Amino acid sequence: MSNSGGNVAKTLNFNVGVLGHVDSGKTSLARALSSTASTAAFDKNPQSRERGITLDLGFSSFTVDFPQHLQESDTQQRYGSLQFTLVDCPGHASLIRTIIGGAQIIDLMMLVVDVVKGIQTQTAECLLIGELTCPRMVVVLNKIDLLPANKRDGAIEKMTKRLHKTLESTRFKNCPVISVAAKPGGPEASDTVEAQGVSELIELLKKQCYVPQRSPGGDLLMAVDHCFSIRGQGTVMTGTILQGSLAINDTLEIPALKVTKKVKSVQMFRKPVSGAMQGDRVGVCVTQFDPKLLERGVVCTPGSLRTLYAAVISVRKIGYFKGSLSTRAKFHITVGHETVMARVTFFGLPPAGDPPDPPQPCSLDAAFTFDREYLYQDEYVVSQSSAEADPEQWALLEFERPVTCPTLCLVIGSKLDSDIHANACRLAFQGRLLHGFEDKTYAETALQRLRIYKTKHKEGQVERVTDDYTVIGRNLFKKETNLQIFVGLKVTLSTGESGLIEGSFGQSGKFKIRIQDGLHPSPSRISIYTKPITGDTY
Repeated sequence: MSNSGGNVAKTLNFNVGVLGHVDSGKTSLARALSSTASTAAFDKNPQSRERGITLDLGFSSFTVDFPQHLQESDTQQRYGSLQFTLVDCPGHASLIRTIIGGAQIIDLMMLVVDVVKGIQTQTAECLLIGELTCPRMVVVLNKIDLLPANKRDGAIEKMTKRLHKTLESTRFKNCPVISVAAKPGGPEASDTVEAQGVSELIELLKKQCYVPQRSPGGDLLMAVDHCFSIRGQGTVMTGTILQGSLAINDTLEIPALKVTKKVKSVQMFRKPVSGAMQGDRVGVCVTQFDPKLLERGVVCTPGSLRTLYAAVISVRKIGYFKGSLSTRAKFHITVGHETVMARVTFFGLPPAGDPPDPPQPCSLDAAFTFDREYLYQDEYVVSQSSAEADPEQWALLEFERPVTCPTLCLVIGSKLDSDIHANACRLAFQGRLLHGFEDKTYAETALQRLRIYKTKHKEGQVERVTDDYTVIGRNLFKKETNLQIFVGLKVTLSTGESGLIEGSFGQSGKFKIRIQDGLHPSPSRISIYTKPITGDTY
């Protein structure tokens, strides 16, 4: 969004994610739309070229005049042109973690659907990722050249209706659907064959475009997707600025390498600029380092990112995921720009009355504090009614290797090791990172602050009644048990009365119970509900 010369109007950079099922024609569409390809564009990966599948995020761009409807909102007349940066995400099922990494920098999603095959498993997963990360979407029905000419309009109309029905319950209800043939004749066809419907798609993208909320303020965070060296100049990192800004002579930190580097020059699609800010796609040349050490990752303002060994997140199950979310299970966790395995422990609020809080609906912004007690859960709790949201709950993530990320960033949990050919959604839950543990020995040093308890139920007998308000109980504790830690806990008699443990009675594990409201006739059995509060042994 920056420019290198005085009062020259700037270019607004707008990131469009091109997502869809493998072989839906995403790369052909990006190629048809683009005029300038960046270093990462169009299946640069050799393995990708062999298989004809995009294996990493490809980037390319095209520039148009600044649209009229945006000029009206751009009162300061900052922009003279609009650059669409196309982020071509892979559709190969096993590479969904790459898509999640790319989706975090997207302003608008272009969901590419093969008009012959319709919505497929990965199409649905891409749609889900879009829902989690992106405010707007355009659906592109591709490969219309494969439909017989006499049945084409009918087939397009039928597929459009089916897609609108699928999208009805999503945030993309009533989103526009457009049909194209990005590469008539398929991959083997000559490059001189003209694409169909692409100029109409460009007009639609211009209409759907908006000025994203962008700010140069705050610490720099840049997602790097490609790295290479230029002899005699330094190492170039290409990527997108997620927050903050950078300028020539700034010092950047590469957290993964634990080094800082000075910015020597900045380019935006091969044009030199003095600096760049949030939302811009840039190439940044810094003092030399081995580019193989950082193919993908993040760079930031020195000291602004944290390396975490564990984290507490808000959590909400993704409705399309069919499995249960069990405590102690391992999930692929995508956080920041990384995907790592983590063991998960779910916890929620105590039942109403303990303390007497009404249940809150599940929210990604669920307030978390170390000052309250939480109830351990064997698994994520799903609402019994489809009309009600799941109750508010959280999860402790214990990472298999440390991750570097900003606070409050989006977290997605997946089962990426499940069968890639199965017709099932592998995205399991989403959340927001609320607290991170930076100490490697967090289990001993910090986890006791997290007060999670399990309820336990034990039963004993009434030994005798001493008066209308006091009974002596037995068979709940062993002789050697320190009864002092149970004093004040609530007990319930089989006849319905509630009381509190007052203390031990004698030396044999018997105990005294005080019944505040007095006894009914003939109590015989006692139930005790204990809640040992633990931080590191839950």
